[in-house]
Amino acid sequence: SRDAIVTAALELLRKDGPEGMSLRKVAAALDTGPASLYVYVENLQELEALVLDRALADVKTGAGGRGWRGRTMALLGSYLEVLAGTPGLARLALGTIAAGPNALRITEALLGHLEEGGVNVATAAWAVDLLPLYATAVAAEQSSRPGDALGPIARVIGAVKPADHPRIFAAKDELLSGPGRVTWALEARLRGILRTPRGR
Repeated sequence: SRDAIVTAALELLRKDGPEGMSLRKVAAALDTGPASLYVYVENLQELEALVLDRALADVKTGAGGRGWRGRTMALLGSYLEVLAGTPGLARLALGTIAAGPNALRITEALLGHLEEGGVNVATAAWAVDLLPLYATAVAAEQSSRPGDALGPIARVIGAVKPADHPRIFAAKDELLSGPGRVTWALEARLRGILRTPRGR
């Protein structure tokens, strides 16, 4: 069944990353041939969209938070957490648009929050693409940098001389600061959305 195919593909993604989720490998995990999968999924692209949507079932759209901004930030935080916490999922999400009930649930919730904030429908329709896109990029970055991932760049920035790069030298501590960065970036995007009505 399609459900069994998506389940097997998600397990392979968690184990081997996006490369492990080929139609051939999914078919082998189900003890069948790749051709038999085409009865249920049109191609690998459709399977990836279905797998991403299945994984997004864990995103909390009813999370708390004060006002529409707080609820939006909570939803995006949950989305980021799900992507970053599932091996291979953030990388898959960079090149895949989820298709299914969970993607619809998340989009509906985001549109509702933005409507509550006074964002018109046309602007909100583009904003629900922009906001998760940033969260996806952050999740992909976090999941691909295990351990002391900032070590190399921290050493390079730490060795900068003020005569060579005065602005980097002056900002070096802030360039490497982490806590609050994602929240600030999402808040900056929300403020920009409120102040930038969509043109034609």
